[in-house]
Amino acid sequence: MDILLILCASIVAYLLGSIPTAVWYSKFRHGIDIREHGSGNAGATNTFRVLGKKAGSIVMSVDILKGFLATSLAWVLEFYEIIAPYDEFYIYKMIFYKLIFGSLAIVGHIFPIFANFKGGKGVATLLGMMLAVHHTATLLCVGVFVIVLFSFRYVSLGSLLATLSFPLLLLSPRFRPEDPIVIVFGFLMFTIVALTHQKNIIRLLQGEESRANIRIKRRH
Repeated sequence: MDILLILCASIVAYLLGSIPTAVWYSKFRHGIDIREHGSGNAGATNTFRVLGKKAGSIVMSVDILKGFLATSLAWVLEFYEIIAPYDEFYIYKMIFYKLIFGSLAIVGHIFPIFANFKGGKGVATLLGMMLAVHHTATLLCVGVFVIVLFSFRYVSLGSLLATLSFPLLLLSPRFRPEDPIVIVFGFLMFTIVALTHQKNIIRLLQGEESRANIRIKRRH
């Protein structure tokens, strides 16, 4: 029974991540496939670029929520006492399953079953996951992203530095988690984000990366 419930929660986590928010929103609200416009990426950044602030904000919010809800499925295991509060390893088990379910949501976002396995880069979904794992450090990472974005207007650079900030913050005594695996996971997630941003990194190094237009005009 325990294994079956864990398996079901894992599948739900992946399916939550697989919801192609940008693709569905662009098709049903604007009659286009976002993957055929702008950078061709099915994520919030490209939605902002192609469809404007309102559409981008909606897509980003839903993608963050996907990651948060998927990660929070660990509480379902506690409800059914698969993770028992009186267990001496309770904290470690809770964090472990949060990381597992959150990771599955990110995989779902990057390779969504509902959109022919062609999704986004997973940054917004990762943000939702990080909020569910360590919200204090995550909010500081959001601050890093905002500062970088408004200073240099590079969304990709902001995403990379914000993601890297997460494990670095957790190395400090003030934010150090009870389970060090979170720090290792943070660096692993940064590696994955860097891999999904390879083209952006090359363009940044060559000075060819597109800058975000803070004053994006809405497309009617």
